[in-house]
Amino acid sequence: MTEFLAAAIRIATPLLLAALGGILSERAGVFAVGLEGMMLAGAFAATIGAWAGGSAAAGIGLALAGGAVIGLAVAVVAVRWRADNMVTGLAANILALGLTSYLLRVAAGGGGRPASIHLPLLGPWPIPVLADLPVVGKLLFAQPPLTYLALLGCVAFTLFLGRTQAGLALCATGENPEAAFAAGADPLRVRMLAVIACGAVAGLGGAVLSLQQVGTFTDGMTGGRGYLALASLIVGRWTPFGAAAACLVFGAAEAFELRLQTFGVPVSSYIVQMAPYLIALAVLAVLGRSARLPAAIGRPLEQ
Repeated sequence: MTEFLAAAIRIATPLLLAALGGILSERAGVFAVGLEGMMLAGAFAATIGAWAGGSAAAGIGLALAGGAVIGLAVAVVAVRWRADNMVTGLAANILALGLTSYLLRVAAGGGGRPASIHLPLLGPWPIPVLADLPVVGKLLFAQPPLTYLALLGCVAFTLFLGRTQAGLALCATGENPEAAFAAGADPLRVRMLAVIACGAVAGLGGAVLSLQQVGTFTDGMTGGRGYLALASLIVGRWTPFGAAAACLVFGAAEAFELRLQTFGVPVSSYIVQMAPYLIALAVLAVLGRSARLPAAIGRPLEQ
């Protein structure tokens, strides 16, 4: 059971980072439909950065930049030009899918086949003494570095949104932009920065896939995880720890799916792989209708 829960936490890590980014965007009043594209751009940038720079740190830095670029595109179109948030987010996802596939082939010299890049995985970083604690030690203190970052991010984002002037201005912009403007904030600037920051944090979620779980980049490797992250932040009521709990449920579903396949259960692997998404639909159907969206989300700002 301990190994199963530890695996669930590792699998939930990219979802949690993307969900934390999505919370910034949606609490500021912009739907985070583009999380899938932001994650995909981050996964690609992390792979290229680690491959060309020779270190995981270079990959993580480039993942932040790659996700932020998609976030900037969404911010310009959806916030500055006041385009529909949903359409803009879906267009960003399609753009990232095509662009990363094309650039992967450019890296191979322009041929029809994608570049074959293999990277060493980021392994667990056991914390001395704490990692030796029974049960909790293996669950929380013997994880890879980006998992620690995601867990710390829950604390940092909770403090930022509830205890800092910038965080309160961000939340106020998502609830009542006119009141935020009257209080001295610039709602347009707040939303732009929130969406760009959303892209950067979601890009880190993509870096988890390529640097910590797979060790390479493949076309469309996010496989819908951006949408699971979006479901997680809705189920979690736009709070970091609520989103973390939802991500853990989806991570546990995928961890169970992987173990079920090793047991030789006579069920198609394609059906088993649908489990996290079926759970997401079921949870959204039960809880999603009672969720209270930020009051001004999706509403264009008056220029």
